[in-house]
Amino acid sequence: MTADGGRSDGAGKARIKSLGTAFTIVDALQDLGGGRVTEVADRADLSKSTAHKHLNTLLDHGYVVKDGDDYRLSFRFLDVGGHVRSQFPGANVIKPKIQELAEKTGEVAQCMTEERGKAVVLYREAGRNGVPTRTRTGKILSLHQTASGKAILSQFPEERVEEIVDRHGLPRATESTITDHEELFEELAAIRERGIAHSYGESTRGLYAVAAPMMAPDDTVLGACVVSGPSHRMRGEPMDEGIPDLLLSVVNEVELNIAHA
Repeated sequence: MTADGGRSDGAGKARIKSLGTAFTIVDALQDLGGGRVTEVADRADLSKSTAHKHLNTLLDHGYVVKDGDDYRLSFRFLDVGGHVRSQFPGANVIKPKIQELAEKTGEVAQCMTEERGKAVVLYREAGRNGVPTRTRTGKILSLHQTASGKAILSQFPEERVEEIVDRHGLPRATESTITDHEELFEELAAIRERGIAHSYGESTRGLYAVAAPMMAPDDTVLGACVVSGPSHRMRGEPMDEGIPDLLLSVVNEVELNIAHA
């Protein structure tokens, strides 16, 4: 036990147990979409009294709101998320370019980055024909399941990719998801050669996507821009030429703006 009531994992990294419990409560509220104390306690595998005390503390600090007996996460998290996203390089340039991609293709356009070995959706815009997908701003996904994630992985050193695979594995989202280590590395080599990543229903069945990596001035990868749509509209020329050319043009503009900001 540490002096501040936390614990050590034996490797010199101290932890504060109560803070960990608070984030468990936050995760439970997100999973439930809000709920009563008993529901939150059950989801978080905590006693009702512990859940109640943490919920009231989060309420006092404005991160939770209460409606009758129901608790839910507050818009304070939207403020925090907006601040975090605004710190991303080129944030003011990326948003209008994602809107442009959505307008020109009529499909869903997104910008994703990597954090802690996962893909995070920074921006998402739907064109006139855009179909609902499982993504939204802030959604966290497995890198190997998406075109944008594979585009990002293709620019990482091999040892970094190995580290991510060792940590998170290669879980399957659909029957088309790459779950074989050797197949993934072959795919990443092909992406590096052509500069474009594809997904043929690997994240969501029937959803095709094209992505291009977005690089920083020091040649490290910032993220990727991606366009996705139903297979019947995306297959053939859109996947092979039309959308890739547009993506590469947009990414090039973003990279230049970031380099000369």
